[in-house]
Amino acid sequence: MTAEKENGNASLNVRDGTENDAEDKLQMLKGAAFLTTVASAGVIAGFGSTLALAKKKSPGWFNKGVAATAAVPESGASLALRALGWGSLYAWCGVGLLSFTVWKALGVHSLSEFRHKMQTFFPSVPKSSEAEAGSEPDWDSLFKTK
Repeated sequence: MTAEKENGNASLNVRDGTENDAEDKLQMLKGAAFLTTVASAGVIAGFGSTLALAKKKSPGWFNKGVAATAAVPESGASLALRALGWGSLYAWCGVGLLSFTVWKALGVHSLSEFRHKMQTFFPSVPKSSEAEAGSEPDWDSLFKTK
């Protein structure tokens, strides 16, 4: 009878573990979607406000940059868009190359291994009731090695 109960508890524990994994993945996806939305809104708001400020400050120069003329074969907007495209490409490739280099240098094969390896390199941030929102952290104990 105890074997049946133990087997029942074991299957219950396994089921709880898979449900927790699914909840963790869902929570991570929700967090990623939220951060992506906030970052996108920030970029759009920053670009829009800068554009509006430039148009308000000097509308004549702004209008000259919008359309191409005989003197300037490429408009300022298309030049800026091309620069933004190349800059974005370089940024994505640079971060990807840096990430790939760190990944290979550490010799990890999964994100969990990478997390574990980073936790061995960097100090952990203690979670205690003493560390309140307004209190100053103890920096000496925070940066001690394990």
